[in-house]
Amino acid sequence: MPRDFTLGDRAFGPGRVLVIAEIGTGHGGDIGKAAELCAAAAEAGADCAKFQCVLAREIIHPRTGLVPLPGGVTELFESFLALEKGEDFYAAAKKAAEACGLLFLCTPFGLGSARLLRRLGVGAMKVASPELNHLPLLDELASYGLPCILSSGVSTLADIERALARFEEPAAGASMTGGRRGLALLHCVTSYPAPEEDYNLGILRGYSSLFGIPVGVSDHSLDPILVPALSVAAGGVIVEKHICLSREEKGLDDPIALPPRQFAAMVAAVRAAQSDPPGTTMDSLEAAYGRGQVLAVMGDGVKRLAPSERANYGRTNRSVHALRDIVAGSVLARGDLALLRTEKVLRPGLAPELLERVVGRVARRDVPSGEGIEWEDLGDLA
Repeated sequence: MPRDFTLGDRAFGPGRVLVIAEIGTGHGGDIGKAAELCAAAAEAGADCAKFQCVLAREIIHPRTGLVPLPGGVTELFESFLALEKGEDFYAAAKKAAEACGLLFLCTPFGLGSARLLRRLGVGAMKVASPELNHLPLLDELASYGLPCILSSGVSTLADIERALARFEEPAAGASMTGGRRGLALLHCVTSYPAPEEDYNLGILRGYSSLFGIPVGVSDHSLDPILVPALSVAAGGVIVEKHICLSREEKGLDDPIALPPRQFAAMVAAVRAAQSDPPGTTMDSLEAAYGRGQVLAVMGDGVKRLAPSERANYGRTNRSVHALRDIVAGSVLARGDLALLRTEKVLRPGLAPELLERVVGRVARRDVPSGEGIEWEDLGDLA
C-alpha cells in the first residue's frame, strides 16, 4: 500500500505529512498580499503554498449568473475575470513561495492555464475536484509526466477510476514511469463549509489499497483540527486546507479559511498525529470532541456523495455546454462546445466523455448560449 509521495526534492509519507496551505485566489490579484500569505503559511508550518490559475472562460460561461459562495451570493464570472493574472504574476507567486521555503503548487482549470504553468517550469500539478471529470485537462497533465495531486470531491467511485485511468500510460517522452507513480488522491467534500460528519474518513485506507497511491484530505470544514488530525490517523499523508489573513477579508474562500494562528494549530495537530500511533490520536480526539463525533467523522468507509454535496453533482463538475446560440438545423462544431461548470442557473449538459459524440451532429432544437447540451438537443450526424 504505497504511502510515500515526492514533491520537488522532498519526500512525504506517514512520518512527514505534506501540509498544503491553499491560498487559492485569496490574494485578490495583489502580489504583495500573495507574498504575505506565503509568509504566514511558512510561519504556521506548512510545506507548500497552493494557488489557483484562473482564466474565467475555462471555468464557467458568462451567463452563469449568481452563485452562492461562503462570502455570499456572487456574480462569479465577473469575479473570475477580475482575478485573471498573467504569467508574470504566477512567476512572482512561485518566487514568493520558494523564498519562504515553501513548495509551489497551482491549480489549472483548463488547457490554457495548464500550459501557462508548464511554461513556468512548475514541479507538480493539482487538479481541483470539479475538474476531476475534465478529461482533456487530465490528458494534458498526464502528458507532462509531473507529479499530480487530484481532489475527489463531488465525485463517484467511477469518476475517480476514470480520472486515474488517464494517467496510466504516460505520453511518449514523459518522465513519469511505472503506472500511477507520481499520483496522489485527496478525499474531499465539495461544500463550503463542509460538515465534519460528512467526511467519511474511513474511506482513506480503502482508496490507498484500491488505487495503490498515497491519499490524503482536502478539508473545507471550519474546525482546524478534527478532520486534519483524524485523516492522518486514518492513513492520510497529505492535508490541504485554506489559509487566510483574516476571515473578514474579501477572498472568495476566506470565510471558510483558517487565519494564521488556527492554521498553525492545525499543523501542530497534524504533526502530533504523524508521530503518534493512530489509537493515541483517536483517543485524544475523542477526549476533545466526544467518541460519537469522532466515529461520525470516520463514517463507514463506503464511497458515496456526501449529503452536503449531492445537489452539486453534475453542476459543480464539468459537462458539455454551448458556447454560442445553437439554431435548430445547424451542425455542431468543436468550437461551439466547451466543458464547463454549470453552477446553479444554467442547465447541465452531457458528461465530458461524450463530447466527441456531440461534434458533427445536427441540432434538433435551439440551444441558448451557455446551456448544457442534452441528448434531446441532438439529431443525426451531418
